[in-house]
Amino acid sequence: MAALYRKYRPQTFQEVVGQEAVVRTLTNAIEQGKIRQAYLFAGPRGTGKTSLARILAKALNCAHGPSATPDNTCHACVSITSGTSLDVIEMDAASQRGIDDIRDIRDRVVLQPVEGTYKVYILDEAHQLTEAAWNALLKLIEEPPPHLLFVFCTTELQKVLPTVRSRCQTFVFQRPRLAELVKVLRWIADG
Repeated sequence: MAALYRKYRPQTFQEVVGQEAVVRTLTNAIEQGKIRQAYLFAGPRGTGKTSLARILAKALNCAHGPSATPDNTCHACVSITSGTSLDVIEMDAASQRGIDDIRDIRDRVVLQPVEGTYKVYILDEAHQLTEAAWNALLKLIEEPPPHLLFVFCTTELQKVLPTVRSRCQTFVFQRPRLAELVKVLRWIADG
């Protein structure tokens, strides 16, 4: 039995609840070809930071993209959804937080994406990286290869180094409003 948040995790930008400004900005960037190399998603737990990072990775690596509407049926989309994509690497910075973990990333970023356009690193709980790890990442964030994209997800924005924050496009996620949650719960109940 899958947890509700896993079973009903949004798979497209249209399914994301309560983050309209973030979704609008990201979809416009994709449609206009103005993708940043590093994003910082900050906000309380359960607001969709990691889900939106995965949707962004799908939108950029979809066989019919980059597209703000990934098809969710091509091999790239299916493998990103299932967590088996070689082009999307999700790390838990709470347990992989040291400089050696970042050196591994630095060694691997020179490799081109296997099937997509971008190699996307999603670092969850990024505020838990050590200062030395952030400093090791800084050069990559400043001068990344064209196929590399970072998405840092954090619940504690103030713990991310200011030098890193200044080099990322930052989005602050808000908790969805009650009316939005009720609408989604009705959809789940009817489905």
